[in-house]
Parts: sequence; C-alpha cells; structure tokens
Amino acid sequence: MAGVYISYPFCAQKCTYCNFASGVFPRELESSYMQALEREIRGTPWTWGPETVYLGGGTPSRIAPDALAQLLGAISGGPPGAPWKEATLEAAPGDITAEAAQAWRDAGINRVSLGVQSFVRGELARTGRKHTAQTVQDEIATLRAEGILNFSIDLIAGLPGQSSASWRESLDWIERLQPPHVSVYMLEVDDDSRLGAEILALGQRYGAREAPTSDQTADFYETAVERLSALGLARYEISNFARPGFESRHNLKYWRREPYLGFGADAHSFDGEWRWSNVESAAEYARRSALCENTQAERTLADPSGEPLFLGLRLTQGIEADWSPYAESVREFERDGLLEIDGRRLRLTPRGVMLSNEVFAAFV
Repeated sequence: MAGVYISYPFCAQKCTYCNFASGVFPRELESSYMQALEREIRGTPWTWGPETVYLGGGTPSRIAPDALAQLLGAISGGPPGAPWKEATLEAAPGDITAEAAQAWRDAGINRVSLGVQSFVRGELARTGRKHTAQTVQDEIATLRAEGILNFSIDLIAGLPGQSSASWRESLDWIERLQPPHVSVYMLEVDDDSRLGAEILALGQRYGAREAPTSDQTADFYETAVERLSALGLARYEISNFARPGFESRHNLKYWRREPYLGFGADAHSFDGEWRWSNVESAAEYARRSALCENTQAERTLADPSGEPLFLGLRLTQGIEADWSPYAESVREFERDGLLEIDGRRLRLTPRGVMLSNEVFAAFV
C-alpha cells in the first residue's frame, strides 16, 4: 500500500549541519505555502487511502493545531477515524507540550520523530540548537503521558567538538530514555550545508576545525551499533535501529520501492515505474500553485535493475533480486569483503556498511 509524504520546510532557525531545502522564511510565505499544500492534496484524484503518512521538514511540529488537522483531513481517509497504520510528525525539542501532543493525536498522528542530534550542550550550541537533555527527557514524558508511545530519536555522529566521551554521554541518554526507535546519521560533509562547506574550505566557523575525522565518526557509528543492539534496538537499515515492531513503516517504503506520493516543495513521488518531484523552492512552489501552474520540477523513469539493489542493500536483511547485470561488480565486492552472496540475495557485510556509498555507486 502507498504512503504519503508532506513537506513543511519552515524552521525557527537553520541548523549549521542541515543540507535540506528548509530554513527561516517570511511569515506571509508560510501562509501562502500552506494554502498551496492543501490545494495540491485536495486536487489529487484519490482512488485509495494511504497506509502511512509522514510530515517532514523543516519543523512540522510548528504547524498550528487547527492547520494540521485541516491538512491531514484533506488526505483520503483522513480524520476522524484515520485508518493509517502509521502517521509520523517530525518535531524539534522545545515544541512539545501536552496541548500540542493532544492535538497531534486527535489529528491522527501516532508517531513522533524527535530531531535531538545530541544530548551534549556544547555540541548543540555549535549547531545552533537551543534545547537541553532535560528538555528532551521532559518532552518524551509528555508524549508518553498523552498516549504517543511510538517515537524516534535522531542522533548525528561527527558533530564539531564530539569526542568518544561525549558520544557515550548521548548514548547513555538513549539508555535512560528507552526510545523504541533511534536513527544515527553520520555527518554529511558537502557544500549544501554551512558546516559542510566550512569543513571543505578548511575554515573555522561553526566549529569546523573541531569536527571529528571520518575515521573517528565511523568509530562513533560502530560504537552506537554495538550499544543500541545491547539495548534491544536492532539495526534494520544503515541509519535506523528499532525494537521489534517499531521499524518505520513509511521509510521502509523508500528502501523497498513501494509507492508513495509527496506533497509540497522538494517532495518526491514514486508509483513503481516513474519518479517525479516538486520544485525545491518553497516560494516558487507557492507562486506556481497560486497561478494554477504545474509545481513539478522533473519526471524520470525509474531504473528497474540497479535501483532495487542500491536501495535494498541499505536494509540489514539485504535484497533478493536479479543481480546478473552487475555480476562482475558484485563478485568483486564479495572478494573485497563488502558483500555477502546467498543465492539471489545480497547483503552488505559490516565492512560494506562503512563503505556503502562505494558499493551503491556501482548500481547507479
């Protein structure tokens, strides 16, 4: 069954590590954007009801409760009595109150993804984040008290100033809080974020010179894998760990190539054959919508041979597929200890996980 993704690119501040098409925009743009978003959703010829809904960003926890209910109500099968198996809202620590959690639950949200990134004050300060570990602890207690028991915590390995000791401190908080799902991302160093561009330029802003090396970041990640496993959080995808039954149903659709529809700026869609996306700019998306123009930016035919491999190999269980068109590369990766072959099934080895981009490049 298909899923729905809704893009809300508005934030209270732009974090230094962020390479998404999100940021701080004028309030009047937010109003016109929300109108465009609802217009796109209501204009969809729904012949089905989604299994999953995911509101990402940006910081969708900033959406006013009435506006959120109206937006979700526009989706086929929306509240009341939404039949979604999973409806996730991304939230920033500091946004969660009892009133907000109640409104989210009433609107059909049953899962919250918390962008914590770190529990260490110094690391958070360098990124521009303002929350504390105590904030996160209190707000998770609020979610639980309001009946939202399915939640995830995001961590980033490789932040400026991060050390083995501070990374253990963040993992200690995971043990203390006992979330059913954790995502661990290794810092992406590229020109699309202020921090990444500064690191590449050998600059010093945003604590760039205090960023761990790639080897140190890899060590942090491997420490997390071991520690989370001991806590009952099994890795089911390169960056995602969960207790049994708490895997993200929506995100699994991406890696299993199941269909999904994306709404809003820079939102992507896939119907099993074609991929398409909306324009990246929130302002351009709103402008085109107001003029009844097409908001799509591009449409391409999906690769039916390589795409299942580089997406499915992200899963710990690997992928069962016809890999014969890439037999030479697959055998080479097997010899190098990056891939395991079990008949038609391929999976990354522990070493292959750390060099996964090198493996994926062979199938793109």
